[in-house]
Amino acid sequence: MKKKIKGFSLHIMPFSEIRTLTISERVKKILKLVLENRVVILQGRLRVEEEIRLIEDTMAMVDHIRSFKGIELAVIEPDSTNTSFFFKIRRNLAKTLIGDSNAMTVIGPASIVKEIKKDPRKIEVLVG
Repeated sequence: MKKKIKGFSLHIMPFSEIRTLTISERVKKILKLVLENRVVILQGRLRVEEEIRLIEDTMAMVDHIRSFKGIELAVIEPDSTNTSFFFKIRRNLAKTLIGDSNAMTVIGPASIVKEIKKDPRKIEVLVG
């Protein structure tokens, strides 16, 4: 018996594409892409409240959409443990003003993305 593999695509999203959107609009845009079997690679990271809303909305959808099994989400950020005090202050100020564009976020449908392995320098996305 052959196993049918669902198709998927990657969607590279610069943070500027969602910078001006509200929390609801960001979550809606990301979930729309995930429901289309796209793995979203976002330049930057969502704020904590946006990640929470994304997970809450996903859990609500799992019960109502038969083929939707949820999402996998991972964030990778540069290691800043060996940086100077002034660099950390400057980076935190920039994060506050324009968002965290040094990070990278991967969000994909759980039916396609089986596992996301991450360490401080890379993310491995296992699909199947």
